[in-house]
Amino acid sequence: MKFSESLKKNKDFQTVYNKGISCANKYLVMYVMENHTERNRLGISVSKKVGNSVVRHRLTRLIRESYRLQEDRFRCGLDIIVIARIGAKGKNYKEIVSALLHLGHLHEIIDEGNDSR
Repeated sequence: MKFSESLKKNKDFQTVYNKGISCANKYLVMYVMENHTERNRLGISVSKKVGNSVVRHRLTRLIRESYRLQEDRFRCGLDIIVIARIGAKGKNYKEIVSALLHLGHLHEIIDEGNDSR
């Protein structure tokens, strides 16, 4: 993730949850908040309700890789938290990318100029 950093501290997650705007679809929930920097910060959360550790880590890797390959399409200066829902369990890469981009369009944080893929 060349344009992004990880969101790791609980305080940062709570700030985005409380002050950010959320949108959801069948597989993911996305919270977005301006961070007034030149970089995005990405946080990923997968609850124990989704599955065991193998399932949770797989979903985390899928979401991180989906964002990494599409990050040039996202605007800069945002804190983004992506939460996997139970419906995401067992889904493949294409479905996760599609859900992530759908939420990006709902939040209007995807630059249409880079939408050539």
